Amino acid sequence: MSVKIVIDSSTDTAAGIRDRFRIIPLPVCFGEERFLDGVNLSHAEFYEKLKSSKQLPKTSQATPFEYEQVYDELTKDGSEVVSITLSQKLSGTYQSSVIAAEKFQGRVFTVDSDSVTISAGILAEYALSLADSGMGAKKLAEELERIKGRVRLVAMVDTLEYLRKGGRLSKTVAFAGELLSVKPVISVEKGEIKLLGKARGAKQSNNLLESEIAKAGGVDFSMPVLLGYSGTDPTTLRRYIEDFSSLWKNRIGDLNIAEIGCVVGTHAGPGAIAAAFFARE
Repeated sequence: MSVKIVIDSSTDTAAGIRDRFRIIPLPVCFGEERFLDGVNLSHAEFYEKLKSSKQLPKTSQATPFEYEQVYDELTKDGSEVVSITLSQKLSGTYQSSVIAAEKFQGRVFTVDSDSVTISAGILAEYALSLADSGMGAKKLAEELERIKGRVRLVAMVDTLEYLRKGGRLSKTVAFAGELLSVKPVISVEKGEIKLLGKARGAKQSNNLLESEIAKAGGVDFSMPVLLGYSGTDPTTLRRYIEDFSSLWKNRIGDLNIAEIGCVVGTHAGPGAIAAAFFARE
């Protein structure tokens, strides 16, 4: 009996494995225009619209009905399903999956990743490896619940503009921050976005990223590692990887890179970079 892994479109993964997941697209609205993330709105199109829009787009949760349709399709051949969602503190999508799963009587299990974007992505990648090993859905979901506390996400935001547009910062603070080239470094902890610090300029922010990775005890390279960038240009991320190559212990050629999608991109804007990894036990 196979186990199939379902994710929502806020979970960003390495391109090489993305087609192995069943992806639930989340709605994205620019004013009256409604799109489905990854269906009729690519990441490149999203960031172009984000740059030109005066107001931030709005993202919505997937519905129980949408999940139920997918679960019905995937379980028809006797397969089981493990569904991984973005943090329920950030969206109602988790609850939609839980409601839909009730119909399937122990064949569908929902896991709250307690995160979003690439950190949910490495949890999903680990889930694939467990499914490939033959682990059943119930045990697999239990293992994800056990290990998800070791997932770390550290990110640097290039501009304060989108945090200001989203009401996260006052206009005065955001304007002063832009003049001083302040770059916030953030993480997702227990499902909530946390500000780790503010650095003046890219160099200081990169040092802060390095410091936060060190605080986590370093990177467990026996588990999935994923780096990400928002926007359409990965140059900043590639420069960061080269400047801090010691963090990756000569594994630069093996590092996977993902584009950060609509949900996080709405608030981070283009030019953000992020690292997701499992902290060492």
